[in-house]
Amino acid sequence: MNSPTWPRLDDARMLERLQHPQGRIKMILDTDAFNEVDDQFALAYALRSPEKIDLLAITAAPFFNWNSTSPGEGMEKSYNEIFNIFKLMNLTTAPPVYRGSPNFMTGPAEPVQSEAVDKIIELALAADDAEPLYVTAIGAITNVASAIAKYPDIIRKIVVVWLGPNAHWWPTQDIFNVSQDYHASSIIYDSGVPLIVLPCHSVASHLLTSTYEIDACLRGRNKLGTYFSDLFHGRFERFGQNRPGWSKVLWDVSAIAWLLNEEWVPSVVRRTPMLNPNFTYSTDDTQHFYKEAIDIDRSLVYIDMFAKLSQPD
Repeated sequence: MNSPTWPRLDDARMLERLQHPQGRIKMILDTDAFNEVDDQFALAYALRSPEKIDLLAITAAPFFNWNSTSPGEGMEKSYNEIFNIFKLMNLTTAPPVYRGSPNFMTGPAEPVQSEAVDKIIELALAADDAEPLYVTAIGAITNVASAIAKYPDIIRKIVVVWLGPNAHWWPTQDIFNVSQDYHASSIIYDSGVPLIVLPCHSVASHLLTSTYEIDACLRGRNKLGTYFSDLFHGRFERFGQNRPGWSKVLWDVSAIAWLLNEEWVPSVVRRTPMLNPNFTYSTDDTQHFYKEAIDIDRSLVYIDMFAKLSQPD
């Protein structure tokens, strides 16, 4: 299979797409929800933010680590965890959920087929030209890249918001959401899809919290809050971290926070880097634009998130 030819947005159109969205947005959330503990917070935060986010669909992303025996099992566990969050939130109506890629991409022009990929394409093509579909990815970006590789014209219809890489100046991009699927990550950089990056190290890494804060703000407030507290305690005990002073980053929350309020997560436009096979960047001033977050106000984000997640059942 030959490499796709990517549609090209001119600079003016790209800069328009990279502006922070005004008003309510239509969104897909692509999540490896069972990977650890932060996806569940991001999912619930998005569901509790209907004033800004019209969540049209949720797609389950693959992952492979200590919590799964294969990428496919990771995806299936994520699929089931999404419904678990719905149940804990007592949702009377919920967005449809779609199974994603059972494997990672094996080449730059080898999309992995799944119902998630087809749904991303379907919703992208249905989007109004003036109101793009926001595809927010908080895991390995296999589903999104596969959709772009399968139907490149959706580049004109979507904006990808990705909690994935580190800051552009960080010495390596060898980090979980990037390195699990090099080919998918490369497509996101190379294709020219409008891209908002929430860097892990230097931005999302500020979103530290602890069992003490989670217990104080969420435990006992509702079933979801108690579940989140149990998740935190379980993780800390599993890794021998359940002691005073230890904290945990809720990485994925940053992507939702940027969509809700760019003043909380300021960002700048840059030329898109190129991802090398050794997970470093190369730069070229002729590359298309993208936007990268440069800071995050941890206090304002958590004030908003805890208020929304602590609502009574």
